Amino acid sequence: MSALPLARRIRRNAGQIVLTSLGALLAALWLVPFGWALSTSLKPEGDTQKLPLKWIQSNMNLDAYRSVLGDGNIPKWLVNSVIVSTGVTALTVVVSALAAYGFARTEFRFRRVLFGITLAGIMVPGTVITAPLFANVRTISLVDTYWGVILPQVSAPAMVFILYKFFQGVPRELEEAARIDGAGRWRIFGQVVLPLSRPVLAAVAIFTFIASWNNFMWPYLVTTDPDLATLPVGLATVQSSFGIRWAQLMAGALLAALPLLIVFVFFQRQIVRGVAHTGIAGQ
Repeated sequence: MSALPLARRIRRNAGQIVLTSLGALLAALWLVPFGWALSTSLKPEGDTQKLPLKWIQSNMNLDAYRSVLGDGNIPKWLVNSVIVSTGVTALTVVVSALAAYGFARTEFRFRRVLFGITLAGIMVPGTVITAPLFANVRTISLVDTYWGVILPQVSAPAMVFILYKFFQGVPRELEEAARIDGAGRWRIFGQVVLPLSRPVLAAVAIFTFIASWNNFMWPYLVTTDPDLATLPVGLATVQSSFGIRWAQLMAGALLAALPLLIVFVFFQRQIVRGVAHTGIAGQ
């Protein structure tokens, strides 16, 4: 009788060891490039491609960071990135939540057709619609404006699908009870559904913020004014004006990634909860 629980504990411990080993391997796959980028950013430019390659040298310094910060308008680019990413995140959460709830809980003509078109948007690469999208933005005179950078990024079919799947899992009995108490559709949505959706809304907001922060192509295309450049675009212009300098390139990449690392450190619990509530982890 005692052998069976012992065997189960052995299998459980073996499974934990395997999962821990896989987690450590995945962490190493991410940390090794990050560590190499940090090492390169601290090297003198002449030593970045010197063979044999070394992780740590005695003459490491912060010259690359001083050069990037001195040659570029980092504070302005940082403010622009915050404005754009925050605006995209707020509008995407609102629009996606309204669209998803409409598809999940209301019946209207051509609902299935519209939902199918929305899902088809997930399969269309963004580069395919870049040219017509830019033409439309230029037609309505939104080039070199914050709205021209923000509005085209608000369309997020994947976020609509994530919220749609979550809203389908919300018990209809809660909404029916609120309707019996005299609540209308908007009140049910705002006071019943949204409070239950905080984890998934937080996940959608974080994913959208990260994607918008890292977006380089669209802000680069739609802005010609250096004062409207986002951080990735601004750092790229600094690199292009001086040619490829690997130490500065890595320093700029790390500076651009620093806000995202801060977001992850402070909101990692919400990210994990959001992934669990959306069902992404099990699909």
